[in-house]
Amino acid sequence: MASANTSWPEENFSCSICLDVFSSPVTTPCGHNFCRTCITKFWDGQVRYKCPVCNELFNTRPDLRVNILFSEMVDRLGTSVRVKEQPCVEPAEVPCDVCTGTQLKAVKSCLVCLISYCQTHLEPHQRVAGLKKHRLVEPMDRLEDRMCKKHNRLLEILHPPGTGRRWRSFLRHNVPRTLRRSLDQLEETLNMEMKKLRDDELKRVQQYEVDVTLDPDTAHSWLILSEDGKQVHDGGVVKDLPDNPKRFTWYRFVLTRQSFSSGRFYFEVQVKDKTGWFLGVARESIDRKDKAKWTPEEGYWTLLYYKDGLVFRDDPAVRLPLRAELQKVGVFVDYDEGLVSFYDVEARVHIYSATGCTFSEPLYPILNPEIQ
Repeated sequence: MASANTSWPEENFSCSICLDVFSSPVTTPCGHNFCRTCITKFWDGQVRYKCPVCNELFNTRPDLRVNILFSEMVDRLGTSVRVKEQPCVEPAEVPCDVCTGTQLKAVKSCLVCLISYCQTHLEPHQRVAGLKKHRLVEPMDRLEDRMCKKHNRLLEILHPPGTGRRWRSFLRHNVPRTLRRSLDQLEETLNMEMKKLRDDELKRVQQYEVDVTLDPDTAHSWLILSEDGKQVHDGGVVKDLPDNPKRFTWYRFVLTRQSFSSGRFYFEVQVKDKTGWFLGVARESIDRKDKAKWTPEEGYWTLLYYKDGLVFRDDPAVRLPLRAELQKVGVFVDYDEGLVSFYDVEARVHIYSATGCTFSEPLYPILNPEIQ
């Protein structure tokens, strides 16, 4: 976290509309970031809403989300830029007592620390609860000498001769540690906030959960379904089943009895201990008798897991990071908005979303329990 604002070039933190460093950055559904004011004004002048970067069209004006972690990184970049712009101390000015290299001009002196600080090193006094109580004044040179005239007895107890120099040395060595601890605390807070956001998002889509059962009339002849239609596995042998237009004969797929042609719906699939699987949604008219690419163009919106690799089936396929072995996958569909999202239910993590999808016929949940 400490190096987050220096590991990327500054242009990565620039709004593509105003070309300046982000101000109040927000994220669109397609994943691009803009200043809140810039994207709001941009859409105010449009009849159809699209992303200025990738030109993705949205049916309705999207809700803008604040990426908390990205906003913190932008704020740190702003701090870094301000540090670069701070002036070095001139002969008649008060220097920062904490700067170890080029001394910058002090902007405040602390009557408790007896130290003068530049804008960068003053930051803990503006943020840390204990330091915010310290009294700050305009920069003063020879601060300990000035204080002795009014608080001689106190300084004899707390700051014997030479203490100011030792105190400055102490600060030079310990302020970085204090900042490191503060950054660690900030990172912990951000992680907690991100977890809360993930929990809230998953709870939001889970309210649309539907009860679905597998349709034996669509199941490939290798697949065995439980009596209640809630489980399926590959039996390893071909069963003698009557062929019908609904049954898959090339791929070992099965659809649910239920289909959806409007609104929102969500379902979960247990995939624990599976070495390969395929799941998602498909439109009613997919070819069930011949080979297919399993792409959105052919009517499939699916995830494929095989040999420790996870992809969203598209042309080309979208390879996805796999943080840990998946136990349960959640699938959320907003039919009217053209959205299909996948979630790691146990980790409460969003895996991938396909946006701008075109649905014109009923959608069915689709499964393949054993990719080989």
